[in-house]
Amino acid sequence: MTNLETRPAKPLPYFDDFSSADEYVDNLLHFVASSDLFQIFGAGQIHILDFFTSNPGSFVSAVPKEWQDYLVQIEPMALLDLLCRDDFSVSSTAEPPRPPESLIQYVKDIRRLSLNRSFTPGTSKLSVFPRHVALGMNAKKVHECLNFAGFIDRLSDDIVRATGAEFTHYVDFGSGQNYLGRALASPPYNKHIVAVESKEANMAGAKGLDILSGLAEKEKRVRNKKLYQRILEAVDPSLHNNEEALKRAAKELGIPDEDIATIDLRSRKELQATYTIEEGKGTIEYVVGRLQHADLTGVLSQLRGQENGVRQEDLRMMAISIHSCGNLSHYGIRSMIQNRAVAAVAIVGCCYNLLTERLGPPSYKPPFSRPTLQPINGRVVRESERRDPQGFPMSERVSTYGQEGIRLNITARMMACQAPQNWTEKESDSFFTRHFYRAVLQKIFLDKGVISRVYHGKETDSDSPFNSSTNPVIIGSLRKHCYTSFNAYVRGAITKLTTNSDFSQYSQTIKEKMGDITDEEIAQYEEAFRHRKRELSAVWSLMAFSACVVESLIAVDRWLFLREHSDIVQDCWVETVFDYRESPRNLVVVGIKK
Repeated sequence: MTNLETRPAKPLPYFDDFSSADEYVDNLLHFVASSDLFQIFGAGQIHILDFFTSNPGSFVSAVPKEWQDYLVQIEPMALLDLLCRDDFSVSSTAEPPRPPESLIQYVKDIRRLSLNRSFTPGTSKLSVFPRHVALGMNAKKVHECLNFAGFIDRLSDDIVRATGAEFTHYVDFGSGQNYLGRALASPPYNKHIVAVESKEANMAGAKGLDILSGLAEKEKRVRNKKLYQRILEAVDPSLHNNEEALKRAAKELGIPDEDIATIDLRSRKELQATYTIEEGKGTIEYVVGRLQHADLTGVLSQLRGQENGVRQEDLRMMAISIHSCGNLSHYGIRSMIQNRAVAAVAIVGCCYNLLTERLGPPSYKPPFSRPTLQPINGRVVRESERRDPQGFPMSERVSTYGQEGIRLNITARMMACQAPQNWTEKESDSFFTRHFYRAVLQKIFLDKGVISRVYHGKETDSDSPFNSSTNPVIIGSLRKHCYTSFNAYVRGAITKLTTNSDFSQYSQTIKEKMGDITDEEIAQYEEAFRHRKRELSAVWSLMAFSACVVESLIAVDRWLFLREHSDIVQDCWVETVFDYRESPRNLVVVGIKK
């Protein structure tokens, strides 16, 4: 294959501190595996729910002593500037407090080892979507689909020029409402899209948008209008869209079954979308299925197959996706290795917290290891023990690094979705407050005996966050008014835990332990921990900032996986396809088969 015009100069968007991709990867893996500070802040060793449940607490135990005074004095947004934006090459004229040199060095390390997320739009056939294509899209989705559709079009044209072989289909993993597929199937792209989606409601909504956009027509029905009108007059108007009620009315009117069959009593919503195949125009084909692996045999078997005169053995596909959830990204990337028909992939992933784990718990005890939180009403430790061969890490390089391999627990992977560079003051204050409420409530639960302490090894007098944790109650979201005060939050949480059927097995314990808590007692807890809210916001910011390296590691692992299959893969790279401010999950992993 000749050089592709769309291929970036570097296979990974690393900064110029490194002379090659291999040097960058070496430094990244070494840092992730050996940095004590990264193990604390980036590797998921601090759990916000346990922030106040040990003495002296996570802040004092986890944060270097020379950082502590600075972190509790600096304003949260000023700290974010220090972490994400301040230029350390320029002498600072800022007023005290001054950041410790060791903190500045840690910030520099995280920045240089995070992939460069800057974005320059490529040339595209469209500068804006026509109104009928943009149906249902918010501003973020328009930005994503507009840029990614242009990227896919440029990439596929480039590959076709280099190979002389056209793509027959573009398979969208987890298509949702199929915004991307609709854009690619419409002019000027006119691609043939296979939309793979597990949720029938999403698929039904997508087909409705296809009709509105002109890519499909609503199924035409032929009915005996006189009989149909007679049936409608016999039922209440509120039941006119109820097929069963209309059938009962027809039987009561003595209409024979063979005549009822000619009336077509389905509601408008039940009518199918019909797609007409026309030369030179794009198509959309929906495939129902929840992918559990990268084998696309089941998907291919559901294709109409002959719409373009293409035989199954002549299929040449590109696997694509914007923000495939969790392992769907892995399935999409692996599909090129496991399926003869898939000739290229271009996958933008997200939802790293939904990735399964390939390696299981470590067999050794790292310096800051701690028990995994085992919620009494949430996903438990067995998730990390599944050793899912489809999980993270994908590559052998990361799986075997340092013999034990590199692991990312669910806390680390969840933090990789935070995008701290985009936080505003209002948003920051809102979620810092929510986390503060959550952490103090878990302390109340511990004191009241609702939850218990879990020790790593033998029980000790010292409650360091690195030798113990709790089995917390995962409450989830509450109604908006519950976040107006700590009292409202506690009362809302108790109400949810004692009345919601999802928590029925724990409601009696909550009633017994928490039923008599007074407003005064709740206020005392809030007052006791109020001055420590800054500790929590500082640690959360450090964790989110450190997780920029976590997200980079996940993208690098996917690239390494493709590169390790050099017998199949001609070329592979990672680049940005969205503006980080619009859509921070902006790294696409590209692979092209030989």
